[in-house]
Amino acid sequence: MRAGYIGLGNIGKPLAERLVKGGLETTVFDLDEAPVRELVAGGALAARSPREVAERSDVIGICVPEDKHVRAVIGGPDGLLAGAKPGSVVLIHSTILPATAIELGKEASSRGVSLLDACVTGGEQRARLGTCTYMVGGDEDALEKARPFLEKSSERVIHAGALGNGAKLKLCLNVMTYLQWAAAYEPFKLAQAIGLPTEILEQAGRANGQLTEMMALFLNGVKLPDEARRSDAYQKFVRGHLHTAEKDLAWALTLAREAGVALPAAALASQSMARIYGVEDPKRR
Repeated sequence: MRAGYIGLGNIGKPLAERLVKGGLETTVFDLDEAPVRELVAGGALAARSPREVAERSDVIGICVPEDKHVRAVIGGPDGLLAGAKPGSVVLIHSTILPATAIELGKEASSRGVSLLDACVTGGEQRARLGTCTYMVGGDEDALEKARPFLEKSSERVIHAGALGNGAKLKLCLNVMTYLQWAAAYEPFKLAQAIGLPTEILEQAGRANGQLTEMMALFLNGVKLPDEARRSDAYQKFVRGHLHTAEKDLAWALTLAREAGVALPAAALASQSMARIYGVEDPKRR
């Protein structure tokens, strides 16, 4: 199998590295040349466009920020579909709207290419360790063809059903995640304000099971000294997470409106993420 990878950010770069270290011939592309050079130094091949990645690959992963970026990578004269051979499999790891996956899947199918929404969860640390989870929507035969690619960077691959279900599952899980952040942040700030030692709150929360491991890890950032939280490096870090959180919650609320379901807690969380993450921006808090 020849692998391709497009989008070498915080998650995409370590996932692509797992392919290279796993022995797959891997061709990579990113608008930022720095991570491309790093991967080439580790054994990857560099491409000048998504089209060139597709021309050299049997299975291609895409890990870019939003729907519009996925469309830009796939379409156009230098896009993936311009170079992909019939029988190729395209994996969208980005958290996108299910409708986007379905639309692009139809376009890919017309060219004999399979497209799966293979959303990834686990964050940068699990990406580096190769212990991510993939939630995949689409054709089961295409998934089996892509499984060796996915297994290089994961400990679990979940087939969620039809195309679009991978994105649906990821968005539902992300609502859980961001509500957990809110559920950890507010009691922590209350404990600080009323003079209750926060370590006692954490101890009791862990003992009862209310404070999950993910919530405890999130609180590590909340517990940093104010000077560290206001630093340029930390603010850049949390602004990136804020952008992702607001986008994912917006997509979840879009699905909820379409389905006629009310998600008041998710809606409130979407308006509170800047405060929860500690972004220094009075207009967002």
